[in-house]
Amino acid sequence: MRKPKHPLLAPIFEAQIAQLGATLRPNTVQSYRSSSRNFMRYLAMHYPQIRTPRALRREPHILGWIRHLAAQEPPLSKATRIQYLLCVRRLLEDLAASAKHALPTGLIVLTDLPRPDHYLPKPLLPEDDRLLQQHLRTQDDLPADVLLLLRYTGMRIGELLNLPTDALRHLGGEQWALHVPLGKMHTERWLPVDEQVRELYARVLLLRQKHALATHSKFLFPHQRHKTAYFILRKALTKAAQQAGCSQRAKPHQLRHTFASEMLRAGASIITVMHLLGHNSITMTMRYVQVTQNDLQREFNKARQNVATLYAIPELPCTRAIPPTGEIPDILKSLTAINHLVEMFRRQLGDEKCRRKIARLANRLHKVTTEFRRFLIRLEK
Repeated sequence: MRKPKHPLLAPIFEAQIAQLGATLRPNTVQSYRSSSRNFMRYLAMHYPQIRTPRALRREPHILGWIRHLAAQEPPLSKATRIQYLLCVRRLLEDLAASAKHALPTGLIVLTDLPRPDHYLPKPLLPEDDRLLQQHLRTQDDLPADVLLLLRYTGMRIGELLNLPTDALRHLGGEQWALHVPLGKMHTERWLPVDEQVRELYARVLLLRQKHALATHSKFLFPHQRHKTAYFILRKALTKAAQQAGCSQRAKPHQLRHTFASEMLRAGASIITVMHLLGHNSITMTMRYVQVTQNDLQREFNKARQNVATLYAIPELPCTRAIPPTGEIPDILKSLTAINHLVEMFRRQLGDEKCRRKIARLANRLHKVTTEFRRFLIRLEK
């Protein structure tokens, strides 16, 4: 049974989405439509008496819908709920700014958004990556070579499916690059490639000529629909990972994660990796870079050694007994050296209780040293 839409508000929201469609990409417009329809269905079921947008209130209409999203079965993912809230908030703000459909502001605020989950990147294990590449290189077919191209460039699979046959360009000298067209971030970029990728690209062009859709498709990997091509490549990757003896199932986006991790470990800066991946910010790139515990431990030890070098405390000469003269200046020198030795001893202790006890004794010793110094000043006067 088709779920009802709000008869009065739905056309108003659809008209607002149509205005946004003049500047937004089709997929983004579709996100606005699906979010608006969910909101309209909720209002039609619970508040059919509302006739205009200006009648909407944060409580009970908006907060009721937010609670409804959180309680749906099967549960919606946090990403879907965030998408719904952000899209409807944009539509409400646009309506609030118009004179025709003025309504209260602040109906949806940032604190209404569920906190997104941040997952660790999932690159292939080094051994699985080696086995998979070795197996794909032995396969003389188009999907295998396209998957290798995905692995060696770190492109999104959507970007690869949009690559035309003339994407490889010579920039002069020994410099070659792939021209990646507009993609997820609404930007195009040049992706540097080496001789290995150029040879792989040439082999893809050669195998492409045998494909049934080659004469009717302008894309490097011939297809009529992105969705169909994606499933073909995903199925080929799953089969290749099984035949190669990988310990885990491989997915196309993992090849991108693996490329980013490999570049960082090889010494590429985070800025370089950001541009290679086509990101707009460092924050986005950090999600794709796997830093293993070994990497962390190595960098930590290196940093600690640098700190120890910068702040090393020079050793003071230590007199094991008070000089025979028994003069106050000689006593002060001995006390200063002892203070230093006690502090060094305290820092080496692992037991926190013992460290506190030594600290109390060191404090007393410091007071004794201070009194001797004052006494010396009075004698000098």
